[in-house]
Amino acid sequence: MSSLTTVGSAFPAAGTSSSGRRILVSSVSSDSHTWNLVFLQLLLEEMGHEVVNLGSCVPDELLIDECRRHRPDMVVISSVNGHGHLDGRRLIGRLRGEPDLADLSVVIGGKLGIKGAENGAYGPELMAAGFDAVFEDSAGIAPFRRFLEGAGTARAVAPHHQVVSGRPLAARAVAGSAA
Repeated sequence: MSSLTTVGSAFPAAGTSSSGRRILVSSVSSDSHTWNLVFLQLLLEEMGHEVVNLGSCVPDELLIDECRRHRPDMVVISSVNGHGHLDGRRLIGRLRGEPDLADLSVVIGGKLGIKGAENGAYGPELMAAGFDAVFEDSAGIAPFRRFLEGAGTARAVAPHHQVVSGRPLAARAVAGSAA
């Protein structure tokens, strides 16, 4: 059972304009951590985006329902418990299987595994599963910021301070990035 919690939502008042995107922030179903979600919410709001924060332990079906309800421009999944690669792979399969959500921009980041320095190996696997970008925690927040500033249109993997981008997936090219 999830505790659906809209931790915050910073939608601009009527009559104001926002150049930012509407972004839904969530954890995976097995992750009960919230500090990472609050951090992301504050970062995204500071960057001018509208944020709906679903909180922790969000079941896949609830996340799908909330995507339909809020119609976000992007979904940001954050995991700290080390099971992000497992739950994330299942979640993205479910999202991509929904015709009305198949083209939704979805990224994942954080502590995606429990293998320490080897966690970067999950990036290509999660990209192949359907994520638009993967951000390993060891790379810091800079690659995620750059992705958002670049409109988030290219697929990207950011393990260990490298960004891989391009569309379609088969045509990815490596581009270096300093964090």
